[in-house]
Amino acid sequence: MNNLRRIDLNLLVTLDVLLAEQNVTRAAERLYMSQPAVSVHLAKLRDLLGDPLLLPGPRGMRPTTRAEALRGPLRDALESLSRAVSPAAPFDPAKAELTWRIAATDYTESTLVLPLLHRLRAEAPHTRLAVFDLSPSRIARQTEQGIVDIAFHTTDGAPQGLRRKALFTERYVLVGRRGHPKLKRRPTLKQFCDLEHAMVSQDGGGFHASTDDGLAKLGVARRVALSVPHFLFLRSALASTDLVAMAPERLVRDDPALQVTTPPVDLPGFEISMYWHERVHRDPSHQWLRDCIASVA
Repeated sequence: MNNLRRIDLNLLVTLDVLLAEQNVTRAAERLYMSQPAVSVHLAKLRDLLGDPLLLPGPRGMRPTTRAEALRGPLRDALESLSRAVSPAAPFDPAKAELTWRIAATDYTESTLVLPLLHRLRAEAPHTRLAVFDLSPSRIARQTEQGIVDIAFHTTDGAPQGLRRKALFTERYVLVGRRGHPKLKRRPTLKQFCDLEHAMVSQDGGGFHASTDDGLAKLGVARRVALSVPHFLFLRSALASTDLVAMAPERLVRDDPALQVTTPPVDLPGFEISMYWHERVHRDPSHQWLRDCIASVA
């Protein structure tokens, strides 16, 4: 390393061309330099390496033994350095052999990861997809350390300092089993409150949600009979009982076992975004993945 600090990289480029041409004039032409400038470089190289390197011969210059030993390693080193600093090659998903890592809830697994999976299998068949449980408090660290490439989270309450792209805005609908006798038409507010409700409590065991806040402002309340930790279990419970729930529309709108209607209370929805770290922002493969996600969203 001490020797490298003393050497101007341009000198090594000149030496590489001199060893190939074994002629100062031709080397100067290839390097777009004057002949005296190449001669100055050669003099500096001789001083740094303690060897004549190139000696006068009948047909130009002949490399010394030291120069011959340098030729191969120097060429390999310069080629490696050139590749390292060259612009990134265009990403070819058909040839890529990567593992994508995504953090998601069961809701975003259904609404984003599943349609993304279909596209990845079609366009990037040699890649793999690992899905992690979303832990909001760990998103920043996981993306920074490369444990996770992309995380899906609501825009509200997401960690600061990450790149973000909004994907879609979700709204809540009232849902129950197909043929539910009390969902043949939009219920009144009183009928809505008289129904037995189920809800998702992601922090476990809660029976109060934003729906209850909205009802309280109207001076009424509902009865929540079931609290579950996951949306997918909620969907199964609704399909097999007379329970109803306020659920994100994208989760239930195409389920043939469920019936969806507009609730009698207007509740704010939420926005889903994807998040990633600055370290991968300009990576061509990561850009391609983000474009895929945006398109399926």
